[in-house]
Amino acid sequence: MINKVKGILNILSSLLILLGIILLVPISVVFIYKEPISSYYTFLVPSLISFAFGGMFYFTTKNSKTEITLTTSMIICALAWIVISIIGAIPFMINLNKGFIDSFFEAVSGFTTTGITVFEGLDYMDLSIIFWRALIQWVGGLGILTFFLFVTFSGEGDIWQLFSAEGHKINSSRPVPNVFQTVKILWLIYGSLTLTETILLMIAGMSFYDALTHSMTSLSTGGFSRYDASIAYFKEAGYNYRAIEYIITLFMLFGGMNFLIHYKVIFDTPKYLVKDLETKKYFKIILSFTALMLISMIMAGTNIFADFEMYFRTTIFQVVSVITTTGFGTQDIGSAFFTSLAKQLFIVLMIVGGCVGSTSGGIKVIRITILSKLFRREIRKIRMPSRAVAPVLVEQTPISDNEIYRISGLFFGWLLIIVIGSGITALFSDLDAFQSISGMASAMGNIGPFYFSVEKMSTLSPVIKLTYIFGMLAGRLEILPLMVLFNRKAWLK
Repeated sequence: MINKVKGILNILSSLLILLGIILLVPISVVFIYKEPISSYYTFLVPSLISFAFGGMFYFTTKNSKTEITLTTSMIICALAWIVISIIGAIPFMINLNKGFIDSFFEAVSGFTTTGITVFEGLDYMDLSIIFWRALIQWVGGLGILTFFLFVTFSGEGDIWQLFSAEGHKINSSRPVPNVFQTVKILWLIYGSLTLTETILLMIAGMSFYDALTHSMTSLSTGGFSRYDASIAYFKEAGYNYRAIEYIITLFMLFGGMNFLIHYKVIFDTPKYLVKDLETKKYFKIILSFTALMLISMIMAGTNIFADFEMYFRTTIFQVVSVITTTGFGTQDIGSAFFTSLAKQLFIVLMIVGGCVGSTSGGIKVIRITILSKLFRREIRKIRMPSRAVAPVLVEQTPISDNEIYRISGLFFGWLLIIVIGSGITALFSDLDAFQSISGMASAMGNIGPFYFSVEKMSTLSPVIKLTYIFGMLAGRLEILPLMVLFNRKAWLK
């Protein structure tokens, strides 16, 4: 076990050194915008801490290696996100004078691209700390790929275990056989889309700073904004808000898609947009839920045809924001603008999430599709001979029983954690049942919006905040790595 721990620390040392470098990036914002000298220490101190621990772990374990099995990779993955978030919380503690739990909460929310915030007064914060919030979400969107890239000093076979440990960020297929090339291709697509969105938002009237930070947090489906009012700010401030909202909607949509589909569309043929089953289901859910919400408004007596463009734009923005688990808002999902049915549909979208291989959270569209096919198969089997074989097919390919068991177990785990977390929320607060469920579903789905205010979130019990932290990490890592991390037997194998 000692050798295993040393081997894990040896790999984590590279991650800590990488984090130390990342922490230096916001210093450029401090310099450009001439912020006080104290702002330099906001990032220099945690950077030095990260370098110090990374160096200590490396030099004390450089001769210690461990076989990177699936179990080991899950331990490394879980530890990595916890350690990253602890050190990533330090800038909030220094710059904003926040306590550890609130700072840790914000860092976990950032790196996991959840977007729940316990901070108010964003409009008046230093630009460097706002940039740090955007940067950690951007890194978190494809963070495991960065982590993988910097620990590939081991063999190809072992490293692929690390690459796949956080299952929802990339599925088992790769665009090219070489894993280094895979990482480069996906980061190239990610970076290119971020740059494209930045340029489009600047054309729509945003400043370079606002365009960059909102591009980073929309493509990563993170949802941190520079403003308390989120994207609604740009309407209030007199910007070309329609163009801004449509651009952000489009790139949130891109962020919620499997990045391998982006690769195939760019380097092969656009037909993959309509050929891939999950992508088709993803678009169908967005369009059908948008239509249902608009119909529910009509049935509730709202004359949406008086300004149909506004109702359509606002509704589809929020549908895309929720299903991609971005969490940006142009209209509070708990407001009277949305009907009771719409509010229930938003809860469903929180749980479903985007596509496998995207930057989104949630259970994922393809898994919901497989579960629905499993349900239909069980109905068909009632009228079939007892020995009849009835596989679950996805695009004419049978899904193995092991995969079905894994998806079913994951789905049960999601619901169980949401139920337990909702109970803890209700027990330690005065939130009602619906609010309690929405808060935990938001944390577990890595989404952000919920049916109570940010002011209320900031005043919740530390017990609830720690529960949400666990939920955000569990949602980001798809539960299993956290369970393995706290399993004593996993450390002994």
